[in-house]
Amino acid sequence: MTKAIRIHATGGPEVLQWEDIEVDDPGPGQVRLQQSACGLNYIDVFGRSGMYPVGDLPAVLGMEGVGVVEKVGDGVEDLAAGDRVAYPMTLGAYAEARLIDASKLVSLPDSISDETAAAMMLKGLTAHYLLFRTYPVKAGDSILVYAAAGGVGLILCQWANLLGATVIGCVGSEEKAQLARDNGCNHTILYRNEDIATRVRELTNGVGAAVAYDSIGKATFDASLDSLRPFGVLATYGNASGPVEPFNPGILAGKGSLYVTRPTLATHISTRELLDEGASRLLDVVGSGQVRISVNQTIPLADCSEAHRQLEARETTGSTVLKI
Repeated sequence: MTKAIRIHATGGPEVLQWEDIEVDDPGPGQVRLQQSACGLNYIDVFGRSGMYPVGDLPAVLGMEGVGVVEKVGDGVEDLAAGDRVAYPMTLGAYAEARLIDASKLVSLPDSISDETAAAMMLKGLTAHYLLFRTYPVKAGDSILVYAAAGGVGLILCQWANLLGATVIGCVGSEEKAQLARDNGCNHTILYRNEDIATRVRELTNGVGAAVAYDSIGKATFDASLDSLRPFGVLATYGNASGPVEPFNPGILAGKGSLYVTRPTLATHISTRELLDEGASRLLDVVGSGQVRISVNQTIPLADCSEAHRQLEARETTGSTVLKI
């Protein structure tokens, strides 16, 4: 027997239950992983609430984790017992031990700690596809980053700054603004006190941003469009305020022939080549210290409901790691 956080029904943080589960021996292509930590992400909230499907209930939530391979199944040749590995976007991370396809795992260098790995796989690979694929950021670009003091936001700000962009971060408090500035954000906007689009225009001498990386969704959609320069890109990659409502694509013409896309990490790691490309870049910039992973909350996995409450109340900054 081992322990995991499971839900038997969708709902609020109270539906998260710490209970015994069985973990079998690995089948062909699988490994049994003894985990040390897992990451907390907003996609976990969406699964818990029922916004995103999690399959049959009861279900183990969680989408990123780190641990040591205990046992490998038939056909697994690149991994062996004792290897340290991590993974993103594979449901079932909220557990002491689990089965997982070996093809989903990334080997970890000694320069990356378990805590850092648990905080960076989903968030860091999200930042990677946004910066290198969704809109390839170039030196001199002005970019708008929402939730700039959050887990993805702090990575985005640092990495974009490294690429030579001027980073404009949207945050909810002066404390979060300072944190964003300490992590590569050139300018901050306090969205509760300032009009986002007006401020972006001021900061870009009336031109607008090349891209808006918007994890908020419904509440910021219009502001994001109005912040863009002609031919600008709105990457709406999260739903913290709810999903974007249906809209008439014709509005994009009058606002400057804009582009809107709804990317997801699942697509950007759907092949081993895509996963390896992103993971290689991410491990390089984190391992070299060029991008720092801010783990600002560490909570026992058994207290996962409190971690969800803090995340939804916007009480967190950077990444939260659930320790096992």
